[in-house]
Formats: sequence, structure tokens, C-alpha cells
Amino acid sequence: MNRKTLIAPSVLSADFSRLGEEVEDIVGAGADWVHLDVMDGHFVPNITFGPQVIKSIRNRTEAIFDCHLMIAPADDYLGAFADAGCDFITVHAEAGAHLDRSLQTIRNLGKKAGVSLNPSTAETVIEYVLDRLDLVLLMTVNPGFGGQAFIPSVVEKTRRLKALIGNRPIHIEIDGGVTPETAPLVAAAGADVLVAGSAIFRGNGKVAYAHNIAAIRSAADNARQYEAA
Repeated sequence: MNRKTLIAPSVLSADFSRLGEEVEDIVGAGADWVHLDVMDGHFVPNITFGPQVIKSIRNRTEAIFDCHLMIAPADDYLGAFADAGCDFITVHAEAGAHLDRSLQTIRNLGKKAGVSLNPSTAETVIEYVLDRLDLVLLMTVNPGFGGQAFIPSVVEKTRRLKALIGNRPIHIEIDGGVTPETAPLVAAAGADVLVAGSAIFRGNGKVAYAHNIAAIRSAADNARQYEAA
């Protein structure tokens, strides 16, 4: 499936004292999606924000809200994140025993369903739920903190996932350590959605963010075109 590269800045790296304005700035700077990293201090060693914060910024943009739930259990909270205005809701395969049920619930709420895999989790664990998926998110760092270094072995994992998906209309999203230097590696391997936090929120305001987004997008698009040639 041939898609342009979508850029999804993670607001985990935004200035939380002016979160609504930061969302407006990244969308104005060219972001395609807004990535929302939800952490519970249990599944991952950090706490970020919940559905009420997401709901409070939903009116700032019509862009896709891409919600990555790093929480366990997740099922009890899916309705709240749907009500908050999330468009994609992604759960971790490692966070619960009933992944198929979780994905069905997300779809039944009228939302796009995603699954995330930690670096040490094989892509084959989702083989039997592929037809319930709109998105697969591969972690290229261990989840829980921003600013970590990219794990190179996930590049080949991305290639294997792309082959597993085949012609299904499923996005492959990469989260962790994405920069203009690492974006081409995963883009050439088949990823079409790139999450970046610190690499985008460097600088101050829309002009700086636009430069950072354009650098990542250009590097990824060039790699994908070269791979397809």
C-alpha cells in the first residue's frame, strides 16, 4: 500500500502549561496527526494525562487524535478515550490477555483500532487479529519516557511486519527516537506514520516546528521513493 508519510508529533514533549496552543502550533506547522501518549505509572514507569486532558484540547483542531494507551488494563477505559475525541485508539499487545476483545471494543465504539508492540515483542503475536486492525505501532524505544535512543533492530522488524500485513489497509506507525536520520530507515522498511516528540518540539513555536516536521517528512519520503524505484 502506497501512502505519503504522515507525521504525528507527540505532545509528551510539548509545553504542558500551554498545551492547547502547542496543539494548534504543530497542526499549523504541518503535522498530520496529534499523537497522545497516555501512561499510567503501572504498565510503564511514568504518568502523563488522561481522557479529561484530551477532551479539553479536542476543540483546538480537527486533526486526527492518535491515542497510544500505555496502560494496563486498558479495556475499562476505552469508552472514556473514545468520548474524549480520540480517532485512533491503540492498545499494547502486552497489556492484557484478550487483545481480540479490546480491538472489537474499539471498533464498536466507532474508532480506528491499533495495537502497539514493545521492542522485544515479535510481530507474529498479531497474526490472528490483523483483520481487526487499522494501525500497528512499533516501539523503537522501550515505552515510558521521551528522548530515548532509537533501537536499530526494529528496522528489520518493520520489514517483517510489512510482509505480514500484505495488502491490508493497515498503517505502520513508528514511535521512539524518530529524527531526520532514523526516519529514512523505517520509512524504507514500510512505515508510513512517524511519531516524534523532542525532534519536533525543539525550538520555540510554529516556525521551528514547521522546519522540524519538514525535515523528518522529506527524509522519510525520499527513502520511500528510493525503495520503490
